[in-house]
Amino acid sequence: MEKRQFIKDLVLTGIAMPLGLGGMAKAFASHAEKSPLALAEDNRFWEEIRQQYILKPDYINLENGYYNFLPQPILNKYIEHIKEINYQGSYYMRTVQWENKQKSVIALSEIAGCSPEELIITRNTTESLDTIIGGIHWQAGDEAIMAEQDYGAMLDMFKLVSERHGVVNKMISVPNHPKDDAEIVALYKNAITPKTKVILVSHMINITGQILPIKKISEMAHQYGVQVMVDGAHAFAHIQFSIADLGCDYYAASLHKWLSVPLGAGILFVKKENIKNIWPLFGDNEKDANKIKRINHTGTHPVHTDLTIPDSIAYYQMIGPAKKEARLRYLQQYWTSKVKDNPNIILNTPTTPDRSCAISNVGIKNMKPAILAERLMKEHKIFTVAIDYANVHGCRITPNLYTTTKELDVFVDALNTLSKA
Repeated sequence: MEKRQFIKDLVLTGIAMPLGLGGMAKAFASHAEKSPLALAEDNRFWEEIRQQYILKPDYINLENGYYNFLPQPILNKYIEHIKEINYQGSYYMRTVQWENKQKSVIALSEIAGCSPEELIITRNTTESLDTIIGGIHWQAGDEAIMAEQDYGAMLDMFKLVSERHGVVNKMISVPNHPKDDAEIVALYKNAITPKTKVILVSHMINITGQILPIKKISEMAHQYGVQVMVDGAHAFAHIQFSIADLGCDYYAASLHKWLSVPLGAGILFVKKENIKNIWPLFGDNEKDANKIKRINHTGTHPVHTDLTIPDSIAYYQMIGPAKKEARLRYLQQYWTSKVKDNPNIILNTPTTPDRSCAISNVGIKNMKPAILAERLMKEHKIFTVAIDYANVHGCRITPNLYTTTKELDVFVDALNTLSKA
């Protein structure tokens, strides 16, 4: 969807923004010549973006990693789609449902950097990767490599295929502060044996926000005939990349996180030559083993979410991927730079720009993460999430585009206060 058409559609549906549609369009136009780095520091501009959100005033929300709720333009478009589906009912479902879903697939493939023939819409990252983990033709003794910092749902699925098929799961641990990419690649390389079939790796580790060198891991693994599946739940529409450039075999992400799509949508990329080798989770009437639709049967699902995907993409492109990434990284570096020299504060995320973006993890010496999260909320009205496993002991801090530096100053003051206790 073109940006101009997106704005026109918003006007036609009667959506009102605090800034005003014309004002918002002018705001983007007036900053078009600014570099992403320069715009990242322009707090007045991002205050205008903040106006597109209705925010609960009870606390400062620094836990946007689970679910990035929708800005008002997208929320209103979503409501319009719900109304339209309810209005058309079965007629819609039996006529243009699949045609419209494919339009969303095409729009997603364009920003993902892959062919539409290699991409499907799922419900979330877990469903996507579990489809692959459960669909691989395993033999007893096959090995899979993963990290203890990977998402629990995928580790649980690997435990199931281990129990069912005799797969050997080999666990590594990713350091919070690696020396360089070579250290990370070597961890996975050293775990490979002639029986290794697949590596699961997080593009952005969900509990720390550390970005891993996926392309280098993929290139290394393929030298040994090992496939690579990537958990990109937190990377998609957060940092810029192309799936084709990463060179992985499978890539999954959740759209309700950084693309701000309503709950209930994710993606799964399967390299074309691998499609025929995946056993479907559910039966489908597509019998061509080379078509990805064969592994995408979900039954009746909330199609209004599918319809909102192009709207979310248009909003994302209106802001600009490079500008969004720069602002998110700026916010993280803004607060981490203010506490990194406090000897009682522990940062569990690399602070170098290429190894993290919005997400970071922070702890306080001699304080349990659950206690830190509780005190941040009760004493300072700051909402976070506690992480206390896999060598990560702290609270995950995840700002979003609406987050202000003033809010982060409150957070920094809270950390400094609590670190003295």
